[in-house]
Amino acid sequence: MTTPSSDYHFFNYYYYSSSFHHHHHLLHPTIMNTTSYDLAPAAAGFLSFFCEIQKMEIFLAAAVFVVIHCLRQRKRHSLPSWPLVGMLPSLILGLRGNMYEWISDVLKGQNGTFMFKGPWFTNLNCVVTSDPRNLEYLLKTKFPNFPKGDYFRATVRDLLGDGIFSADDEIWQRQRKTASLEFHSAKFRRMTTDSLLELVHARLLPVLEDSFEKSACIDLQDILLRLTFDNVCMIAFGVDPGCLRPGLPEIPFAAAFEAATEATISRFVTPTLVWRAMRWMGAGSEGRLKEAIKGVDGFAEEVIRERRKEMAVEQRRRTDLLTVFMGMKEEDGRRAFSDKLLRDICVNFILAGRDTSSVALSWFFWLLGQNPEVEERILEEICGIVRERNVEREEEVVFRAEEVKKMDYLHAALSEALRLYPSVPVDHKEVLEDDKFPDGRILKKGTKVVYAIYAMGRMEGIWGSDCREFKPERWLRDRRFMSESAYKFTAFNGGPRLCLGKDFAYYQMKFAAASILLRYRVVVVDNHPVVPKMALTMYMKYGLKVVLEKRDRNQLDKYHNFKAI
Repeated sequence: MTTPSSDYHFFNYYYYSSSFHHHHHLLHPTIMNTTSYDLAPAAAGFLSFFCEIQKMEIFLAAAVFVVIHCLRQRKRHSLPSWPLVGMLPSLILGLRGNMYEWISDVLKGQNGTFMFKGPWFTNLNCVVTSDPRNLEYLLKTKFPNFPKGDYFRATVRDLLGDGIFSADDEIWQRQRKTASLEFHSAKFRRMTTDSLLELVHARLLPVLEDSFEKSACIDLQDILLRLTFDNVCMIAFGVDPGCLRPGLPEIPFAAAFEAATEATISRFVTPTLVWRAMRWMGAGSEGRLKEAIKGVDGFAEEVIRERRKEMAVEQRRRTDLLTVFMGMKEEDGRRAFSDKLLRDICVNFILAGRDTSSVALSWFFWLLGQNPEVEERILEEICGIVRERNVEREEEVVFRAEEVKKMDYLHAALSEALRLYPSVPVDHKEVLEDDKFPDGRILKKGTKVVYAIYAMGRMEGIWGSDCREFKPERWLRDRRFMSESAYKFTAFNGGPRLCLGKDFAYYQMKFAAASILLRYRVVVVDNHPVVPKMALTMYMKYGLKVVLEKRDRNQLDKYHNFKAI
């Protein structure tokens, strides 16, 4: 390795050598022509070589310094932050595996909160938290200072528009107030429970029976998505798309809605300038999104147009959300909601109602396969409830609303599944004005805040050392279900944005799960990979491939001599 002193000696040597040859040339031209012209280029070559080595050493030293500096930041940020690209390399590695587990590990090492720094040319910088104190602060205490924000609205606008999921302020408040009144009305509750009963007994159970008779492997996640999609479309639009039928037909609106949802989520991990350029060119996922939105809009516009005609001639009004919102008037008699906003409202409720229950049920049935003792206790509970009817034998057991309400252990098991695999694994807010979290984290205006609901279920500080275990008993007190704080268990959000459909979602899940478990044992196919998919909701990436084993009378006899099938 060269040093400044060695370079100094080299230059001295070269100078005196050149001087010697210059004087020697005056006396011996021949020697100068042969020796001086031969040695000078060689000396210049050595000089250039040593200079290049010195440049390389400087470059390597600078690179080592940058690497050491970035790696040292792991102690403070848990992830190395590189020049220009920030923490993007770590994010890319996280996306290659289970991103939600990756986030959980980072948060665990940072006591529940850390700052993610994206590339300098993007807007991916955000604070990520799983601290219940911070969640209560942003979801309730300082709710007005943490709206969904411009970034979120711009990202989802093509699909969700100004619907309740993405709206803030007055637009959100009007939708929330109207929907809340309707969700708590007796007429609406009766409509939702009646439609669910019809779907489960006239559609779901026949499809399952058909697969059992054929000894066929089925994708239970797909079937449950079809069930909840039909159900929520009936609630939101008053229309039955017919996804859950024998043969499991592909429904254009359902396919368009799914494609639009997948394309929208890709925007959250793509720099805004990039996806906007792709949208302008109609390329890649943005081209698919454009086509999918046409399918969603076409369906919604047709339903709205037909409903207006129907409302103009019929006296009897439907009880679905679309009809309710269409009937709202301003003080001067004008329509309270435009057709575009009606479309947005219904699409938002479909997104919420379709995924929450079906995704939760998919993980629930998978967890039962891993924990057969939980399935045994659920069967004891539902068989005991039916035995209370004091009926010797029933050809077809149809659970009543009051019976579903009594299913405390099933309620606890579903809550435990949602704790470990929340339907919405992460959610997003934006800081309106400078603020500070209870844990001391400084929040600058415009900062994006991501609260990691999936990670919360894996925090020992929140749920104890057994946080990764599936234990419904943690939700029971004297065998009765006891709910937890919405800022500890955030599967249904919290504060003013608490999910309006929470009660119906539980009823829907309990009714469907009890109806299936009473008749079938769900067996996951051997070696079927079960991992979450990166999406707005926590789908299983490869679905849930299962085979069904029918329960006979002898199997159910042990549950309090229960005789009904």
